Amino acid sequence: MSTKGHVVLVDAFGTARFYPPEFREAGYACVRVQSSPDQPEVLLSGLDLSLYEDNILHTGDFEETLRAVSAYEPVAVMAGHEFGVPFADRLSEALGLPTNGTALSQARRDKFTMIETIKAAGLRGARQLLATSAGELEAWHREHGGRVVVKPLASAGNDGIRFCDTPEDSAAAFRELTGADNMFSRRNEGVVAQEYLYGGEYMVNTVSRDGRHHVTDIIATSRLSVNGVHDISNSVHLLPRRGDAQDQLVPYAFSVLDALGVRHGPAHTELKLTPEGPVLIETGARICGGDLPYYVRRATGESPFDWAVDAYVRPERFHERHEQDYTIKQHFASVGLVSPTTGQLAGLRHIDEIKKLESFYDFSQFVPVGGRLVPTTDDLNYVGFVRLFHEMQEVVMRDIGTIHYLDGEGMYELAGEE
Repeated sequence: MSTKGHVVLVDAFGTARFYPPEFREAGYACVRVQSSPDQPEVLLSGLDLSLYEDNILHTGDFEETLRAVSAYEPVAVMAGHEFGVPFADRLSEALGLPTNGTALSQARRDKFTMIETIKAAGLRGARQLLATSAGELEAWHREHGGRVVVKPLASAGNDGIRFCDTPEDSAAAFRELTGADNMFSRRNEGVVAQEYLYGGEYMVNTVSRDGRHHVTDIIATSRLSVNGVHDISNSVHLLPRRGDAQDQLVPYAFSVLDALGVRHGPAHTELKLTPEGPVLIETGARICGGDLPYYVRRATGESPFDWAVDAYVRPERFHERHEQDYTIKQHFASVGLVSPTTGQLAGLRHIDEIKKLESFYDFSQFVPVGGRLVPTTDDLNYVGFVRLFHEMQEVVMRDIGTIHYLDGEGMYELAGEE
């Protein structure tokens, strides 16, 4: 099949699998670049290389990889996952394509540098410390007081996040994280400690072209303190484009993107709305994970995929429409099942009741019957997700509450229980 050209996706995993069909519909084929020979095991599930015209493996020689990519005369290079953001910056810059550039790559990937960069631009950011020793961190926490969040410099999916109420807890978290492998099977290169921010947590998902930003969706989260974790999300739901919270979040999120040099492509920005206003948790210069963009399309009629295609291969269409607000056609929520226990899963006692809810749409179960159940502490060990859609927001919100009520210790039947 003849194509108008090629689009390169660096480290396309997970949600990025939806890109090739979207670009193909616009007349472009996708080529995948793998930024290192040893890809993180956690990301390999579901990887389908048949979606791509080629899979170019970078083995360390950048000029060789550049030649291999250049042979396809790409019109765009973009990150397919958080893991691929720095290499996508490097490739797109070297090819002279629309790029966020390498000058601020570290600020878009390193959590400490990210916060310091937005603060230098005049935006509010958390007080923080780049910890070099357990003793230094313990002393900083004692001086700071209150709860502190300790996390790796460069991971994702809530991996390695520790909520510490005492200086001794922070020191223990430092010792645990330093030198340990993160979810990408890479050794943690540093630990950052930040003040704990109180307030509702939100996601602002955007696509940009030439520094102009479009909001594709705004997601609110509900959270639990469970299994030793103070802030684990147990549901998310789509908000209208406009509202009291949204009108505070979006200008701040746009300023964050500007400060971090995100001029092109999708971005996923996580924020706390504190009593003093929005504060950045972190930004990823890539599409939102968890397949949420796929469901956003059903809810609004368009998704970040559609806008990314426009931004990269139909920029004139993007610029014509980028200030338009999305509208909700069906209200949407995704509810996580949060395991409280360890054992072999024999069944989910209330799943049939959940499937009869008025707004029930689908259910993805990640721990099969017979599989190993562990307490849910981060994005890698939810038991599954229930997705809800309905014309009425009240129905979706009611069904979110029902699922939260049914979930818990009574949900999980373990092998060997009488």
